[in-house]
Amino acid sequence: MKIIRAKILGFCAGVRRAVLSADKALTENADSDSHVYTLGPLIHNPVALETLAKRNLKILSESGIAHLKQNDTVIIRAHGVPPETEARIREKGVTVINATCPLVTKSQKTAAEYASQGYIIFFAGDKNHGEVVGIEGYARKAAKEAGRDLHFILIKDSAELKAALASLKNAGICSERARVVLLSQTTFSSAVFEHLTAELLTSVPDATVISSICPATHERQDSLVELCAHVDGVIVIGGKTSANTNRLFATAQKLCKNAVLIETPEEIPERFFSLSTVGITAGASTPDDTILAVEERLKRAVLS
Repeated sequence: MKIIRAKILGFCAGVRRAVLSADKALTENADSDSHVYTLGPLIHNPVALETLAKRNLKILSESGIAHLKQNDTVIIRAHGVPPETEARIREKGVTVINATCPLVTKSQKTAAEYASQGYIIFFAGDKNHGEVVGIEGYARKAAKEAGRDLHFILIKDSAELKAALASLKNAGICSERARVVLLSQTTFSSAVFEHLTAELLTSVPDATVISSICPATHERQDSLVELCAHVDGVIVIGGKTSANTNRLFATAQKLCKNAVLIETPEEIPERFFSLSTVGITAGASTPDDTILAVEERLKRAVLS
């Protein structure tokens, strides 16, 4: 069996930064009676989270904020949080480590800027995703401070965009000359975003379009497309709740007859051990050691 890695796979810069922040905080607090928390899961990868949990990284719920103590540490995860949530945490006097991905921070500021100017914001993203919730929170805060009504419309495809445009036009809120901006989640599909852009500009020619899709998303997708042309099967490694990992898997399914999404080496399907060439890719939240473990599992099967 020949094993080929995608040229670009695994941790993106933002996720690596968040994990390193957690590692440093846990090391510094190892001998104290304080606790290190993240508000919600640090990243969307159960293997990485299990490793951090063994080092006593705790996941904090919204209701748990009230019980924080001053010597505790709270890490704001890569996806970011709404500004009011961060304010509640800081009011407890704890140490706050902001590990929000810089690209997400930029999106928060962009959404806030357009909301303060009264723009209708169409946001291409996944419902209830932590990044989206945080960005909408910044838009809501900015609109309130500017005395504006907030129109923040979450969409995931052309059908939802068309329905939203029709509803806004019927309500007299949106016209061809309305101030409209289209933004996106950093891990959103670039292909779908292009379709949304074309659809929006047909209805609102003067709309502003700002793609904030992370280059890491493009790079992993492009590397996967190249990989699929040279393998008999593709293993996508990553959290099954990870948006970017699931998009990698969807692409792999389209391009390769043998494609699987796994979180651990033990989940590799038996059929993959009889393939001549196996490709490996991984989502942006997948640790290096998990990728290596999958690769080693394949190699051991060949030698046994």
